Amino acid sequence: MRILQIIDSLEAGGAERMAVNYANALAQRIDFSGLVVSRKQGPLLKQVDAKVPYLFLGRKRTLDLKALLKLRKFVKQNGVEVVHAHSTSFFLAFLLKLSLPSVQLLWHDHYGDSEFLRKRPSLALKMASPFFNGIIAVNQHLKVWAKQQFGFENVIYLPNFPSKENEVFEHTLLKGIARKRILCLANLREQKNHFLLLEVAKRVQETHPEWTFHLVGKDFEDHYSRQIRKVILEYKLENTVFVYGSKTDIQNIMEQSTLAILTSQSEGLPVALLEYGWHKKPVVVTNVGEIPLMMQDGRNGFMVEVNNTDLFYESLVRLVESASLQSEFGKALHQTIVEQYSEESVLGQYLNWLENSGK
Repeated sequence: MRILQIIDSLEAGGAERMAVNYANALAQRIDFSGLVVSRKQGPLLKQVDAKVPYLFLGRKRTLDLKALLKLRKFVKQNGVEVVHAHSTSFFLAFLLKLSLPSVQLLWHDHYGDSEFLRKRPSLALKMASPFFNGIIAVNQHLKVWAKQQFGFENVIYLPNFPSKENEVFEHTLLKGIARKRILCLANLREQKNHFLLLEVAKRVQETHPEWTFHLVGKDFEDHYSRQIRKVILEYKLENTVFVYGSKTDIQNIMEQSTLAILTSQSEGLPVALLEYGWHKKPVVVTNVGEIPLMMQDGRNGFMVEVNNTDLFYESLVRLVESASLQSEFGKALHQTIVEQYSEESVLGQYLNWLENSGK
C-alpha cells in the first residue's frame, strides 16, 4: 500500500502531531508512506522520520495552481494510492482528486471544538465530501456528525496514539523546584481554557507556594494570549505560572514535570493526554470530548467538570500531597494507553479498514 499524509502546517498542534505520527509509523509497515505540508513548516519537522519522503508546497492561497501541480507531480512520481488529508487540508486533497480521480481520498477530522459542532462551518466540506472514500473521526461526536451532516456511511472512529519522539537538540529547562512542577501541554487557544488553570494556580499559590505551573504550547500572540499574561500579573503569579511557547523536546519537558493537567472546555481526543499517560504522569483533566472514554476518575487520574474550579483545585491538591497516589495514577494511565491507544492497535484497525472498506 502507498499512502500520503497531507497537513497544512507542522506547528505543534494535535492534528499536526498525528499527521507526523501516521507518516512515521506507516513507514515501518507499508511500501510507501509520505508526508506533504501545504502552507507552513514548523517545529514538528524535526520529528519527521528520515524514511518518510517529504514535500513542502509553500501554498499561498486556497486556489494555488502551482502548489496543486507540485502535489500532483509528487503523487504520480511515487505511485500514491491513498491520500490521507488531515483537518483543513481536505480542500487541497479534493482539488487533487478532481485531477487524479483514481486516487483514494480519506479525510481525518480532528475538529477540537466537538462540544460546539452546531456552530461549525461546513459549506466547503459539503462540497468536497462526495469525493471522499472514507472519513476518520477522532471521537464519537465527530463520527455521528459526519454521518448526519453528509449522509456519509464509511466513517470510522480511530483514537489518536502517542509515538516515540525523535531526538531533538532543543533542551528546555523548566523553572521552579524539581518534583514540584505541574505541566499543561496545550496551545494558547480559547478552547484550552487557561483561565481555569490560572484560577486554580492562584489558590495553589496560597496553600502550596512551592508548586509551579508550566504552560507549553504555541503562543499565537493574540488577544487570548495577552489576557493570559494580564491575569498572571493581576494575580501576582509571575513566580508561579511560566509560559514557554511551542517546544519540540516534549520528553525532556515531561521528565522535569511531576503532575500534568488539561483545563479544556472542549476537546477531541487530546494528544497531550496520550503523551501524559505514555510518560506515566498523574493527571487532573476536564470531562470533555473523548476524555471520559480514557479516564476512570479516581483510578487512573482525576476528571472534573468544565469550569469547576473548586473540584479541580481539590483534586490537584490531593495529588500534590500524595506521592503514592501520583505513582498509582501514573502507572494506571500508562497501562490504559498501552492497552487501548497504542500505535500497534490503532494502525492495525486503520490498515484493516483500508483493505476492507476504505479503498
